[in-house]
Amino acid sequence: MTTDINKQNVFPRRILHTMLRVRELNRSEYFYRKFLGMEVLRKKDYPDGEFTLSFLGYGDEQSNTILELTHNWHESDYEKGSGYGHIALAVDDIYQTCKFLEENDIVISRQPGPMKSDVSEVIAFIEDPDGYPIELIERS
Repeated sequence: MTTDINKQNVFPRRILHTMLRVRELNRSEYFYRKFLGMEVLRKKDYPDGEFTLSFLGYGDEQSNTILELTHNWHESDYEKGSGYGHIALAVDDIYQTCKFLEENDIVISRQPGPMKSDVSEVIAFIEDPDGYPIELIERS
């Protein structure tokens, strides 16, 4: 049965983006560009809805998953909720990356090192300007 459904192209084929609500769009864009190497791919104000969307990533939207930052013009704070986990990003050298981030006063909430349950995975956690957790995973 699953094979027949797949032939009909009814299932999604990839994740397009993840959205985060941010308090200060310029500050968040700066963080993701300067410290995580993303590029702003597109950005648009929606005056009728009183919000701005900024899409960032590591490549074109046609073949890469990207990050959507949403700034609601009249919101000053958000509840993150207990269901939210984190965004995960691949890095080549986690120790060098964390050294760079630490030198730039980025919050490192878990220093780089092996995962407790799988020592073959080397991870670290940092926080963006709004306190969202970001997992860094060493992948060479």
